[in-house]
Amino acid sequence: MFDDSSARNLDSSITTQEPEPATDSSEHNTIHAVASQPAEGQSNDSAASGVADDFAAALESFTTESEEAVDEDKIIKGTVLKLTSTHVVVDIGAKSEGMLPIAEVLDHEGKAKVQPGDEIDVMREKGETEEGYINLSHQKAQKLRAWDEIEKAYNEKRPIRAQVVERIKGGLTVDILGARAFLPGSQTDLRPIRNLDGMKGQFLEVAIVKLNKKRGNIVVSRKQILEEEQTEKKSQTLEHLEEGAVLTGVVKNLTEYGAFVDLGGIDGLLHITDMSWGRLTHPRDLVNVGDQIQVKVLKFDKDKQRVSLGFKQLTPDPWLDATQRYPVEAHVGGRVISVTDYGAFVELEQGIEGLVHVSEMTWSKRMKHPSKIVNVGDQVECVVLNVNPQERRISLGMRQLSSNPWDELHTKFPVGTAVEGRVRNLTDFGAFIEIEDGIDGLVHVSNLSWTKRVKHPSEVLKKGDRVKAVVLAIEPDKRRLSLGVKQLQPDVWDTFFEQHHINDVVHGKVLRVANFGAFVEISDGIEGLCHNSEAQDANGQPLHLEPGQEHDFKIIKMNPEEKKVGLSIRAVGEEASRADVEAYKQPVSSSTGSTIGELMSWKRAGNESN
Repeated sequence: MFDDSSARNLDSSITTQEPEPATDSSEHNTIHAVASQPAEGQSNDSAASGVADDFAAALESFTTESEEAVDEDKIIKGTVLKLTSTHVVVDIGAKSEGMLPIAEVLDHEGKAKVQPGDEIDVMREKGETEEGYINLSHQKAQKLRAWDEIEKAYNEKRPIRAQVVERIKGGLTVDILGARAFLPGSQTDLRPIRNLDGMKGQFLEVAIVKLNKKRGNIVVSRKQILEEEQTEKKSQTLEHLEEGAVLTGVVKNLTEYGAFVDLGGIDGLLHITDMSWGRLTHPRDLVNVGDQIQVKVLKFDKDKQRVSLGFKQLTPDPWLDATQRYPVEAHVGGRVISVTDYGAFVELEQGIEGLVHVSEMTWSKRMKHPSKIVNVGDQVECVVLNVNPQERRISLGMRQLSSNPWDELHTKFPVGTAVEGRVRNLTDFGAFIEIEDGIDGLVHVSNLSWTKRVKHPSEVLKKGDRVKAVVLAIEPDKRRLSLGVKQLQPDVWDTFFEQHHINDVVHGKVLRVANFGAFVEISDGIEGLCHNSEAQDANGQPLHLEPGQEHDFKIIKMNPEEKKVGLSIRAVGEEASRADVEAYKQPVSSSTGSTIGELMSWKRAGNESN
């Protein structure tokens, strides 16, 4: 191969007419030696011809090798030989093959855009790799080819199409006609974009804001294009923006209180209260970001550039003729949209909702929560109970769709009928017994026993027990059913009053003592009261009664209605005294002649023997 010194020597040999004298110098080059000495047996002319042939060959060789000196400022056509995980090997027709980073030929999905055998534009970079490959750049070649178009767009201040390639620190790398440019994150949109990775592969219209051909740097902005578009749209929108106008916009953002709608360069607020004639829990129940909707301009403040929008105003208020469309007692269908502790809201149509109160869901009084019957999304049938357009309320009922079981109780369970049921609940005042589904009757504590003084129903019954009872009273309007357990047995008081009368002497046992007297059990389940004034012995002395003592008592009062019996010990003593007097008055035999003294002695003897 020839280097620069060889070329200079070659030039000197071309300009020199006389061959240089032969020397023994080792530096004498071969071409000179061949040119200065003809071969043996050759004439000078033939020798000169040989020199020319040898020069032509040498010149051809020099020209071929000089082509290997690739110009770093020119685009070279190369052929892809091989792709590795990090580089692309390219044949550029030089002594050595070239190599460029594979990242320069990857698309936004990370796939190679070239394959072995494809032709590719490259430019030479300085230096070589450790393996002896020539450093190449595909991007620089693309940039150089695209530079004229990019520079033209920059000078004319017109947008140019770019594709997002990858996310890098501070922004994005975009491809413009094969050239790579930098799109800062702050310039990607009118508002900051949190997920720049999601833009990979997208085509964008961008403005070239900075160009450095020497360094090959290109900086672009999409925000500038969007701002210009927004300004143009805004001016057009303002021409038609007035109160009452109906415009088309795109939902840009949602908040708890409404939605912001882009009307074309200017945003308006669609408040949640102006979205629907009905109730919305959140704007997303009606619209989503990106939706294109029609809205009506409710208010426009030109100075502050504030626009209030309405959506529901595009349709008539459905409550205006709600009374005619939903008459009382009409059967209607709807969808459950909300369930609360006090009932369920049913949407009859968009903007019209009715409330089914918990008390109107079932005839049973045992339902604890509306969710036991309905859930959000259920389709239900109801009966209209009341309509109030002024307050925008409709009362609905579900239980009215079935017959009221309380209306049939008089026929099904007449007063005096014996029934059977399960104890569902115990309270201080009685026990609730379910005699059929949804029908509970109350057994008051006073109706549990004829004979026992029951203080709490738990003394007689337990929750879950099956018991028999008698229907005592029915009040369908109040949904009340009175039951009695003791009524299954004969009334011991009736029996007592039938078998006893005033002045009867009965034997009794003191149960308890009060300040005013003592309560005495005179029969099973029957108590009487012996007042303190009636607790005296035969001599008229007060008796101190204690629980457990037994005495004879005379019945001095009887009240069947109030089930009360008055008792007296004093009256028993008085009765005995009268008997003694009567016995004394009877005639006595002269043979046994008795005196009053003897009679008293006999009575004392009788008392002592007792």
